[in-house]
Amino acid sequence: MTAPNIDTIVSLAKRRGFVFPSSEIYGGLGSAWDYGPLGVELCNNVKQAWWRWMVYERDDMEGLDSSIILNRQVWKYSGHEDTFNDRLVDCRKCKSRFRADHIFIPGSESKDIKCPSCGASDWTEPRPFNTMLKTSLGAAAEDDPNALAYLRPETAQGIFINFANVLTTSRRKLPFGIAQIGKSFRNEVTPGNFIFRTREFEQMEMEYFVRPGEDEQVHQEWIDACHNWFTSLGISANNLRLYEQPKEELAHYAKRTVDIQYRFFPEREEDERQWDELMGIANRTDFDLRTHSKKPEDAEGKRLNPDSTDDLSYFDESTKERFYPYVIEPAAGVNRTVLSLLMDAYSEKTNDKGETRVILKLHPALAPIKAAILPLAKNKPEIVGMARAIKRSLQPSLRAVYDDTGGIGKLYARQDEIGTPFCVTVDHQSLEDEAVTVRDRDTWEQERVKVADLKEHLTNRLIR
Repeated sequence: MTAPNIDTIVSLAKRRGFVFPSSEIYGGLGSAWDYGPLGVELCNNVKQAWWRWMVYERDDMEGLDSSIILNRQVWKYSGHEDTFNDRLVDCRKCKSRFRADHIFIPGSESKDIKCPSCGASDWTEPRPFNTMLKTSLGAAAEDDPNALAYLRPETAQGIFINFANVLTTSRRKLPFGIAQIGKSFRNEVTPGNFIFRTREFEQMEMEYFVRPGEDEQVHQEWIDACHNWFTSLGISANNLRLYEQPKEELAHYAKRTVDIQYRFFPEREEDERQWDELMGIANRTDFDLRTHSKKPEDAEGKRLNPDSTDDLSYFDESTKERFYPYVIEPAAGVNRTVLSLLMDAYSEKTNDKGETRVILKLHPALAPIKAAILPLAKNKPEIVGMARAIKRSLQPSLRAVYDDTGGIGKLYARQDEIGTPFCVTVDHQSLEDEAVTVRDRDTWEQERVKVADLKEHLTNRLIR
């Protein structure tokens, strides 16, 4: 089937409890979303899958959870205060505001581009807009110019300023990485498209430290590894592509950046506009460790960072060399990963009655609920008691739910739509043969399984 558009996923997400508009009873808040009972499970499963792959399955990785609010000097020396800008334009007729790169195609004239809101072609000149969200600290913050602080726009800087701490306490040698999952905030000019672009979002970032000269090979290895990780989650390779950022798009710290893009907007006619970033893998060189260190000097011997109290260089005992490691950074957003998974898993199937059913074919490891236990007759205490006992026996090993709020056909359809891999039906025969019917989400095939073997049966199928 044709890939669904975001509006289809928005409808499913709200109807089934994945994502709700935030503050909805007060009219909502632009681009703010709350993850519901199923959404929080899916997000947690994504983060756990990433952490397991990135940290637990490797021998060269450490974890970190740094503060959301950092000393303002961090953002001064990282370059964010001066360069973390989007260029914005205003429509002079309707006063709508947009990111310039979302309106103007390279090489086009502004007079040829119509405003998406009113259709006029009367634009202001593009101008920079810093997207860091400001806050103030302290009881007298409003009167204290030194109280200015920022909600972090990325988790990466928390890793860089802790490089020496992690290096000392873990006694690591190059190459090694530091991984982190956490909230970041950006005052987007034009947030939108559901959870694709929001002002508050969660990042999964890792900084991998290598010797200068080894960075290009390691960078390519991480590009390939990250692409393979997304396909291992069940995302079709046909909906992924690699995008090499041209020089004019590179961040101030980057030597090379490759984006893994997903086809988020299949409804758009122009092929290039169907794709957008799912993950970025950047070669940040030694920029960050140098800029946060107290020792680097310019050509005149002047310290480049007079405020830092530490040197973030690395001493190699085997070669007796001291240098600043290069950094390879794979960075993905939980929000966009979840959106891509929902879009890729969405499918429709016609049953024997000619009715169209939605099936969310999520990878079993990511599905919010692994098994639904369904009593065929909710007015039979023996069947209900057996079903509830089965649910309790499975719960320590996997996420299971009990549901008796409808006929068996509707219960199956509901579980298909939220991505539950297996439905376990307890019927009258179960009371006699101590067996249940296990139904597969994707094929709708059913088989009888002894209750004593059920946990092992489901566990084996979930790890396929």
